[in-house]
Amino acid sequence: MKNIIFSSFKRFKINKIVHMFYTLRLFFSCNLNRNISFLASLTNNPLSMKKAKRVGRGPSSGKGKTCGRGHKGQKARSGNNRVKPGFEGGQTPLTRLYPKRGFVNVNSKEFSPLNLQRLQIWINNGRIDAKKPITMKHLYDSNIIHGIKSGVKLLANGKEFFNIPIEIEVSKASKEAIKRIESTGGKITCVYYNSLGLRAHLHPEKFKIIPKQAQPISRSNIQYYSDKNNRGYLASI
Repeated sequence: MKNIIFSSFKRFKINKIVHMFYTLRLFFSCNLNRNISFLASLTNNPLSMKKAKRVGRGPSSGKGKTCGRGHKGQKARSGNNRVKPGFEGGQTPLTRLYPKRGFVNVNSKEFSPLNLQRLQIWINNGRIDAKKPITMKHLYDSNIIHGIKSGVKLLANGKEFFNIPIEIEVSKASKEAIKRIESTGGKITCVYYNSLGLRAHLHPEKFKIIPKQAQPISRSNIQYYSDKNNRGYLASI
């Protein structure tokens, strides 16, 4: 009796395992077929790819021999078939036909202009603190001027609207701007920076060691920053 029960139990267990095997096989085969059919139907979007033009493979293709370029000439040669701007087919171009005029002054300086009216607006909006000394670093960080190359020059446009006493330091200033700043009880100083010193002043985070401030070496700069009328920082030395 025990042998009969054991054999029947063993047969039931084997049948259950076989049934599970065929079930899993059927599931995976269906899933595999579905994935294969999906991958086989993948295509590019319409008009997203151009058909390659195969040239030089016989006259029956329509693009044999000369490959659609015609006979000789500049457009039949290898390369991109494009000439440089200003090329006039071998004729002397205008850039060489006439002489040069003028020159480029390598010693010229480009100062960013700053008007008193714009400075007054920035102070009224709280973007610049008028209670503290204002340097070109503060002007640059407040975005009142952008891309300082050689320094900042203070101009007197809108001086009738300026009425706040401030202490400011710039590269240069006009006579009217100096007069208006001091009439409101403020102070202005013109300070010289070379290119390295100006970069260190505006971006000190880019320097491990801040370089020493350079002194003006040209005669014009020495005279300008030593003049009291220009409020130069060397005038008090």
